Amino acid sequence: MRYIYQHIQTITTNYDGSLPLTHYLKQYFRQHPKLGSRDRKALSQMAYCYYRTHKGLGLHLTFEETIQAALLLCNSNEKYIQPFLPQDAVALLHKAEFDIQRLFTYDIALSDGIAWQQWLESMLVQPDMFIRTRVPMPVITAILGANDIAHTRISDTCIALPNGSPVDKLLPADSYVVQDASSQYTGNYFKPLPKQQWWDCCSGAGGKSLLVKDKEPGIQLTVSDKRATILRNLQQRFKQYHLQQPAAFVADMTDATSLAKEQGNKRYDSIICDVPCTGSGTWARTPEQLYFFGPHLLDEINALQMQIAPNAAKYLKPGGTFYYITCSVFQQENEAVVSHLLNSDNTLKLQETQLINGLSLKADSMFIAVIKKEG
Repeated sequence: MRYIYQHIQTITTNYDGSLPLTHYLKQYFRQHPKLGSRDRKALSQMAYCYYRTHKGLGLHLTFEETIQAALLLCNSNEKYIQPFLPQDAVALLHKAEFDIQRLFTYDIALSDGIAWQQWLESMLVQPDMFIRTRVPMPVITAILGANDIAHTRISDTCIALPNGSPVDKLLPADSYVVQDASSQYTGNYFKPLPKQQWWDCCSGAGGKSLLVKDKEPGIQLTVSDKRATILRNLQQRFKQYHLQQPAAFVADMTDATSLAKEQGNKRYDSIICDVPCTGSGTWARTPEQLYFFGPHLLDEINALQMQIAPNAAKYLKPGGTFYYITCSVFQQENEAVVSHLLNSDNTLKLQETQLINGLSLKADSMFIAVIKKEG
């Protein structure tokens, strides 16, 4: 156990948040090949629980007590964790003086539809894994059941599973998409019709693009992103799912001049604008982002959002629909950007907004605004 504590202390001392924690841990484990599978699982669990809880713990704990308290607060009880838990859990938690309010001390307003306490408490819980089915639900559930994989049906196309479920080894690769339940829910707002022109302007790896294309294969889809590598990833996913490749181009959505040269007179029936954001609605999955967050990051990202949304909306046809989406729970990234967008163009009219609160499902939380352009 001393060996493991030495490793977790090294990890938490050297990790600075510049890489996603999952990538950092993979690199660390490659550098220490003597760590076995159970060791890697224990260290990963310790690291995630540390970043979930550390700011809320008292300062007088030893490092070992800090790790033990973190595991207890996150209800970590896997077999490989049991040897590291204290004999007197009640006494240690009393000593730890955990205060959840210390996890996030910034005065930042949340969007309507989520409460501070609920959001903070979610940081102690690892969200589930979700898949979107592309074949009849019974086909998927039969395979999962035959392999004793616990699963819960959320909707006609959404299934929740424990994290780490080996679906990639069990399910046909083209039969499902790994996609959070709240992200899937945004598709309820999409109303694609055959031959319509759609643009996913900050497409990333294409989760929303795949969703809308599965919903209506007959649309003419264009995708863009700032990163050429991520567009290649998207194209590979479309190939995997046997979908027609979308038109694609690299674009910095903050650069209105280069965007105008690329787009010309092109206009779209619908635009999906899933902007870069703090990801505060997903921090339960990535607690290191909560741990290393500072308000300057929110201001920097918000400045980009304030540019991206109006730049994208210029290419909407009269009568078209604009979908502004974030995976943030902060008003500054959500309602404030929508207000700015509406003020930038008086032909844009807000239809509805929703903070998709996924916490009761152990899912992410997202924001969506549906905006129409007068025709």
